[in-house]
Amino acid sequence: MSSQQDPTPSRAAAVGEVEERRVGDISVVAVSGTVDMLTAPKLEAAIAAAAQSSPSAVVVDFTAVEFLASAGMGVLVAAHGDLSPRVKLSVVADGPATSRPLRLVGIADIVDLYATLDEALAALQS
Repeated sequence: MSSQQDPTPSRAAAVGEVEERRVGDISVVAVSGTVDMLTAPKLEAAIAAAAQSSPSAVVVDFTAVEFLASAGMGVLVAAHGDLSPRVKLSVVADGPATSRPLRLVGIADIVDLYATLDEALAALQS
């Protein structure tokens, strides 16, 4: 079977991948691909895991996200409410697939939105 007929590579690219890492006392949850009702639970679990390490902030990096559905935005709203008041939630999103919907539905009014991870880290570390 040729790779053009095998649906696995395109499906793998569509699945939201989530990685958590630490930058100083800030947890960064980087997401790629699609964030929808099937992949939003992975994002939710990653944010919860990041919060367990007592960071000063959790930054959700949507730089590599191609599609952000309402389920993903719902995870952000829930995380904003669930995180300790000492843990700031910020989002990195730039472009029509991510920052535009976050602004349209008002999530950018409750969490800080940055165009790049460097901008978010600089603002949170100051």
